[in-house]
This record gives sequence, C-alpha cells and structure tokens, in this order.
Amino acid sequence: MTATKLTFASVRDAGDWQACPGCRVLLYRKRLARDLGVCAECGYHTPVTARERIVQLVDPGTFAELTGEAIPGNQADWDPIGFGGQRHYGKSLLVAGEKSGEAEAVVFGTAEVGGFGLVIAAMDFRFMGGSMGAAVGECVTVAAERARRTRTPLLLVTASGGARMQEGCLSLMQLAKTAQAMAELREDGVLSVCVLTNPTFGGVSASFASLGHIVVAEAGALIGFAGPRVIGQTVRQELPDGFQTAEFLHQHGMVDEVVPRAGLRPLVQRLLRVHRPDDRRPGAGTGRSPVRRAKRLGRRDPWDVVQRARHIDRPSTRDYLNIAFDDFCELSGDRCFGNDPAVVGGPARIAGRRVMVIGTQKGHSTTDRLANNFGMAHPEGYRKAHRLMEYAASLRLPVVCLVDTPGAFPGIEAEQRGQSAAIAECIMRSGTLPVPIVSVITGEGGSGGALALATADRVLMLENGFYSVISPEGCAAILWRSADEAPEAARALRITAPELLDLGIVDGVVPEPEGGAHVAPDVAAENLRKAVLEYLDELAGVSTRELLSRRHQRFRAYGKWQESEVRSA
Repeated sequence: MTATKLTFASVRDAGDWQACPGCRVLLYRKRLARDLGVCAECGYHTPVTARERIVQLVDPGTFAELTGEAIPGNQADWDPIGFGGQRHYGKSLLVAGEKSGEAEAVVFGTAEVGGFGLVIAAMDFRFMGGSMGAAVGECVTVAAERARRTRTPLLLVTASGGARMQEGCLSLMQLAKTAQAMAELREDGVLSVCVLTNPTFGGVSASFASLGHIVVAEAGALIGFAGPRVIGQTVRQELPDGFQTAEFLHQHGMVDEVVPRAGLRPLVQRLLRVHRPDDRRPGAGTGRSPVRRAKRLGRRDPWDVVQRARHIDRPSTRDYLNIAFDDFCELSGDRCFGNDPAVVGGPARIAGRRVMVIGTQKGHSTTDRLANNFGMAHPEGYRKAHRLMEYAASLRLPVVCLVDTPGAFPGIEAEQRGQSAAIAECIMRSGTLPVPIVSVITGEGGSGGALALATADRVLMLENGFYSVISPEGCAAILWRSADEAPEAARALRITAPELLDLGIVDGVVPEPEGGAHVAPDVAAENLRKAVLEYLDELAGVSTRELLSRRHQRFRAYGKWQESEVRSA
C-alpha cells in the first residue's frame, strides 16, 4: 500500500489514514509506521514519541528503563516556585502525564545498538513541549553520570521548546547542571552523541544538546536558540527562508551531519563500531616501509618534484581515507561559522586502531578543486581541525594528519574571520595535545597553512611531496621579482624529501610508485598505511609526559645554534 492523492478536502483523518502535515496527502498508517513516521510522498518527518524513538534506534529487547531512578513517582504536587497565573503547575503536570503516558518529558535507560552497549535518553515533546525543568535536567544528568561511571557511550535525542518557565530560575540552572555533566564525560573520555530532532530550542539547545562529541540533526528539524515567535516579538527581524532548519545549521557549521530518520540507527551503530576499543591486528600491511636515511633516496630536480606533487591525478586525502583507513566517519563544521570542505576529518580505524584523521582536500576535477578552494583552508577549516584535535584529546585517539595544500586561503573574508589566529591556535594546540600525532605531507606543504596540521611527533613526506616556507613562485616573485625564476627558487629553498630528511624536518619518506603516486594510487596508499602504522607503533608505548617533552624538544631545537643544521645521512 502506498500513499494516495486524497486530501483534507476529500477525506478527514480517520481510522487507518493520517494526513501528512507537510504535503496534506493522506497516508496509510501501517505504511507510515513501516517508514518510521516519514511521509513517502514529501519526506516530512512526523513527530514520534520518546519510546517510539528508542524502539527505532536500539536493538529489540535490549532497552532497560531507568527513568524512575531520577523522577519521583508522584509529580502532581511539584511546584517549586509557587508559579502564579491562570494555570496551576501541578494540574499542568497531571494533564501532560495523562496526554503522554509519561512521568516527564524524557525517558532514559540502557540499551544496545548493533550489539554495542550505550545509555540512551530521549525527549518527548508531548509532555509540556519537551520543556526542561528539574526532572528533565536530573534525568539527563543521571544518564550522563551512569555513562561516565560505566564508561558506556551516551546517546541523547532531543525534542524541546526550551526551559520550563513554570520552574523559574530553577529551570535555568538545569542548563549549567547538564552542561557540567557533559563536560565531565569529555574529561573522562566517554563518547557522547546528540541527535537533534524537531523542534530543539532554547535552554536545551543552549546546553547539553550542543555539547556532544558528535552532534547530528534529523532531516527537516527546526533547531535554534530563540524561536521564530521570540525573535519576531523581541527584535522584529524578518527571517530568511530555511532559517533554523537542520540543513541551515549544517551549512553554517553547527552540526556534523543531517540524517534522515531511517539513517539514524545505522549512523549510531557505525559510530559505536569505530569507537570500540582497539583490537590491533598483527602486521603493518603489505606496503613498503618508509625510508629513514636520506642516502637511500634518489635525488630529483626540485622543480620536477613540484610538478609531480601538484599533478591533478595525485591521490587526495579522500582517496587515502578510502584505501588506507577503515570505517572513516566524516564530521563537519567548526561549531561557530561554517563547514570548510578544504579540511576533511573524523574518527576512523587503521589495522584495528582507533585514530582521528584530519586532512586538507584538493580533489581532482576542476569542479572538485573549485568546491574545495584548491585545498586552501579558511579559518573555519582550521577551527574544524582544532575541534577535532580536542575531540581526539578527550577520547584519547592518536591523530593522523594528511597535508596537501598550497597554503591557507589569503582572501579578504579569511582575514576578516581571523585566519592568523585560527592557524596559530592549531599549531599551539598540536604542541600540547596529550596523544600521539603523525603527520604526512602527501603533496604540497605550503607554509603556515601546512604547519597547522604538521606540528607532530613524527612528520613524514611522500617521495614526491614538497614542504616549504613559501611557494617557489612566491619566493621568485619576492627575491627575483619574476615568477619565471620559480624553478631556481625551488632548488634554493631545499623543499624536497631527501633535503628535509637531511635537515631533520621530516622523520621518514614514504616511497611512491615509479612515476609518482598518481600512477598507482593503491600502491601509494598501502605504503602510506604501512608508514603510519610503523610510527604509531613507535609512539604507542610512550607516556603522555614523555610524549609532550619530546615534542617540545623537537621544535625547540630547530634553529638553535650548532655547528651544522644538517644531520648525518
């Protein structure tokens, strides 16, 4: 049975039929239930209850409810501030309970998704608009505390109009209370995932809903701080089309992904799988080991190396993610302005190890390169990288960076949004990150834009990559006043892998197939995989204190006066 083109005018909601609020088409209820409450005609996501949400997300028969541990059985007399006005708070609670069949606007407990255990809390908009009072705040906090105590991932599903006015400032304090609980989860390295559904506003969006390691939004959800009515009555601004939708938030870097309802359970399962404890497999892959002594490397003309590094078919970060890594889950946005496609990142696995991968992305076709700004990141790209570094620090994930960029984007808008500060923050945080960092220059390594992702414990280069304080063309234009001298500048700058291995700037060189990585991308990716695994193994047993000390000494030593800056080959 499929949707039928009957409308409100011809048949009212009755019996086996329900009208879609989005397109006004009447839908067969059983079909709608099979479709998880999503209209087959227009894709509108109809509201679902907290318990329906839990059933949709978790493995059958695994949910064990714990709501009663946080909420007293009788709420009818609960009126902490003696709320005045025409509506008695206790009576409102009774009505909400009768309407929803719930004790409060949230249900929580333990469950499994794909066999992986978690703590789950889901909000129910039917209970006083999902507003957050003390009981909701207590449930969310108890759920977070249980996740922290058992070191079990926490999944929060929100649907709320905001704080509960009838509890006054006591309700306001729940923002701080729940935010504190989420902070403790981060400090203790327990994964948290927030799913924002329609609607999520006010005190909920301004507290725990925005504080997960991963924040995703259900397709079509309305999400924001102040609702349209509040905005209209307070500042009287006219709202643009699509404002405060899930898609709007994703475009502006506020959520990691927008997911249709049917995709939520697979996404949660994938996230739990990629974050499961390490199960390292023996062996470092079939690729060739990195070269650690410069005398073992052939010498090529630096300008020829530059051309190979820039070859349009040279493997990009996404190519390496597809071949050299497993279960990559891309995360988006800097949480304050936008999502820069020139920086790609997210958790992944490599030979059974959990890692955070962050890389610059050029692409191959002209269309791709334009969309990715030729791998030149804006401030929001570097802020995304910084956010993912913090994520890695929280969950104790080693960081692998893949660098291929001419440099940071030098445009007006980048300067207006703080390009220098964004790069500096990445470099500074890399210096203090309490987990191993391995960076690989896979193509171009351009100036501070590259160093933002290459302040690492081990820095590798592909055989035909280059790494420089400035592009050869830029150097030639400044010193020779002619870009035609770029080949000479490339030779003078000492930018190739053997030269930088001599200088001690890089620790190893990843072999490439004859003719360059673009000739056999699979081979290049296997070599990269083997190199990354070798260096991760070297760093795995180093204590955090020693790791940070060695990293500090590494960069402290560059440029320090000594007889020769060139180490023995």
